[in-house]
Amino acid sequence: MNGLSTILIVVGFFLVGGIISFVKQKQPKGLIVLLSIGAAMCLVAGVLRLDVWS
Repeated sequence: MNGLSTILIVVGFFLVGGIISFVKQKQPKGLIVLLSIGAAMCLVAGVLRLDVWS
């Protein structure tokens, strides 16, 4: 696991925590969807950068 993949995965989990917080605060759905897309992209990019695939 290199540094960039670790950072992407940590940021993805940070954004997931933000999603949970925003849902509890009853924030607008558009904001939650936007945050969800960003979290998913970070997590997928971090996992795909791992060297276990090759």
